[in-house]
Amino acid sequence: MSETLAVLRRELKSYFLTPVAYVFIVIFLICASTFAFYLGNFYERGQADLSSFFAFHPWLYLFLVPALSMRLWAEERRSGSIELLMTLPLEVWHMVVGKFLAAWAFTCIAIALTFPIWITVNYLGNPDNGAIFAAYVGSALMAGGFLALGAFISAMTKNQVIAFVLSVVACFLLLLAGYPLVLDAFSSWAPQTLVDGIASLSFLTHFDSISRGVIDLRDLVYFGLLIGCCLYANTVVLQLTKAD
Repeated sequence: MSETLAVLRRELKSYFLTPVAYVFIVIFLICASTFAFYLGNFYERGQADLSSFFAFHPWLYLFLVPALSMRLWAEERRSGSIELLMTLPLEVWHMVVGKFLAAWAFTCIAIALTFPIWITVNYLGNPDNGAIFAAYVGSALMAGGFLALGAFISAMTKNQVIAFVLSVVACFLLLLAGYPLVLDAFSSWAPQTLVDGIASLSFLTHFDSISRGVIDLRDLVYFGLLIGCCLYANTVVLQLTKAD
């Protein structure tokens, strides 16, 4: 655990040594505020809640999170520093988990910095803060899922642009799996078991459930398994690289 924490601290510190971190946070906060108050018709609805704010998170993460994850391993491969990392007295999984946790912690910091939106909603009305807290938890878990998948894809290439594009496509497919249009297309001919199975693979299905204020064990297991499987696959890819 100490090795993993050392990697986490090093990686997290490196984010704030470059302008990239601040640009990411500013873009995220501007987009989140715009989606919540303008595109989400917050004032027109006349209801003090953050449903419009969280409704856009999956689509916001679709582009911003792959932009963050694409550099995790692709940059190490491109610069050749991955060979140096593999010679360090660390297990591969220490580096994989440490890098992932650092990126996830950084993303959670960006999410936490949206607290003025929560304060504004409480000033304007009496929202269900329990549901809002659950939605924040779901948003952080979904961001972790995006990051883990993006990190795995980044480990397979040395080109950051390729890693970004493939991550966006993979995450988009997982979002579409729970989209009503897709499910309706399957429900017209497929058995309900298959439709439910497709829906269960989607970020949207599990995030929507949590964002309504219901933290179901099945949703936690989904995100836990997704993150765990992606990190395991990431470790296997790097171990193969180390063997070569």
